[in-house]
Amino acid sequence: MSEAAALIWCPFPDEAEARAAITTLLDERLIACGNILPGMTSLFAWQGERDEANECGALFKTTAALLSAAMSRIAAIHPYQTPAVLGWGVQASGSTQSWLNSETGPQT
Repeated sequence: MSEAAALIWCPFPDEAEARAAITTLLDERLIACGNILPGMTSLFAWQGERDEANECGALFKTTAALLSAAMSRIAAIHPYQTPAVLGWGVQASGSTQSWLNSETGPQT
């Protein structure tokens, strides 16, 4: 197994916004895949107050080399003023890593 893969988790206000972000990052080859998890309720603290929102989650699959760039891009296009963009390195099987490598970064 390789450790050159990465995941990014980020909530969005709705599926349309999540889809738009995933499409942008796919077009820019910063990710190989994005999954939309609809129907999520978020309970959170924001600016010293408790709040609740209906959101959807998005999970982005990329390489460790592109993790920082993908996270920055998500933050830049996200509709929230301060989005929660969390990324981490993961182990991937050889075939998954090959797929990630072939679908991200500069086209060869």
